[in-house]
Amino acid sequence: MGFADVIKAIDDFIWGWPLIIFILVAGLFLSVRLVFVQIRKLPKAFKYMVKKEKEGNGQISAFSALCTALSATIGTGNIVGVATAIVAGGPGALFWMIVAAFLGMATKFAECMLAVKYRTIDNDGQILGGPFLYIEKGMGKRWKWLAVLFAIFGICVGLFGVGTFTQINSITSAINNVFSGFGAVPTFDILGMNISLVVIISGIILTVLVAVVIIGGVKRISKVATLVVPFMAITYVLLCLIVIFTNITAIPQALADIVVSAFNPQAIAGGIMGSMIVAMQKGIARGIFSNEAGLGSAPIAAAQAQTKEPVRQGLVSMLGTFIDTIIICLMTGLTIVITGAWNIGLDGVDVTIFAFSNGLPGFLSSAAPILVCICLIFFAYTTIIGWSFYSESCLKYLVGNRKNVILAFRWVYIVAIFIGPYMTLDIVWTLADIFNALMALPNLIGIIALSGQVVRDTKDYFNRLKNPPPEVLSQT
Repeated sequence: MGFADVIKAIDDFIWGWPLIIFILVAGLFLSVRLVFVQIRKLPKAFKYMVKKEKEGNGQISAFSALCTALSATIGTGNIVGVATAIVAGGPGALFWMIVAAFLGMATKFAECMLAVKYRTIDNDGQILGGPFLYIEKGMGKRWKWLAVLFAIFGICVGLFGVGTFTQINSITSAINNVFSGFGAVPTFDILGMNISLVVIISGIILTVLVAVVIIGGVKRISKVATLVVPFMAITYVLLCLIVIFTNITAIPQALADIVVSAFNPQAIAGGIMGSMIVAMQKGIARGIFSNEAGLGSAPIAAAQAQTKEPVRQGLVSMLGTFIDTIIICLMTGLTIVITGAWNIGLDGVDVTIFAFSNGLPGFLSSAAPILVCICLIFFAYTTIIGWSFYSESCLKYLVGNRKNVILAFRWVYIVAIFIGPYMTLDIVWTLADIFNALMALPNLIGIIALSGQVVRDTKDYFNRLKNPPPEVLSQT
């Protein structure tokens, strides 16, 4: 049994029924306890997103914190991850992706609220917050081992999973595909691998561009995210909407296929794509990869927000899951199902490129590979810089604010990006799934254990809003 077979077996074991049920039940449990806050308070969340809070500690605004979190979540999962999920699990994988995201909004609210509540501020004004702190401070010192496990897995996700290999691999592959369309591309034999010159050059350029940002720390990361994230998200959604409205008559059948396939994939795939468990497994795994609800990453960014109200930031942060999966991933999935790109033998970014090429009208159709490539570059680039901050924060929890160690880690992260283009795609995605699961487990345990605190603080906040003193009224 080779290395790829071993990690595939590990992935199948971790992402079996126990973890799938745990994630869904955790989201449902929190949704019920919070009386479906993701529905009731969604308008208020959008209001808070654009209205800056005047008081409170924090290094960046609530909107910047959301953009920083979105920079890490809106990535290849929205373009490549959705495609691989639908190819492996049929259109029904998209259904389970949306279900997991809806429930995950309550999870995201809870974890980000706790991150602000239990964050710490050192003498230099540096803020640290995330699952490692609310597990240790909220659950008690005897649970510190669980917080340490989360931090270790968080570093692994950043270095070997979501943050580096998957993103840079997808970017360079997409760029290589675009250039290949214009003719033969020179290749070189590197360690027994036939590597395209385009992959080598694009990998070096992107590594340099990442290094310039992450060496500057969280404030530089947040500035880049605040500028890039809204632009890239709106542009990509507009392209998807053009495909959808151009093929509007195919929408009813696509929706029917998604729902039927979610519960009986064989009815759509003729027995080829497996059973319902595959659709659930791929949909939920890729959904978590994309929106990171329950993973414990977004709370690290939320803790940096300038706010004095943890609940308020929890509301803003839960929009990350809504925007990432219920809007962007759904748009991608519909374009793939509408155009039939999922069952013609393609994989990865090629599936999405085919969907746009066959769904966009006129000159946009021929430009689809370039358009998808540009979107993918922006998506993945921001994910890389966002996850550098997440994994660095996990390291700070373990070793403290030791500047030499932190700087060394940043350079190790940059090296991981440099070698990412030469990793095998299947192995890269499987490793990402495994580390995601390992990171999610301690975080979900912490959230459920502290759910009573979440409910009490949420009720208290909204009760205060009903009869606020003048200084609070001005903030809401």
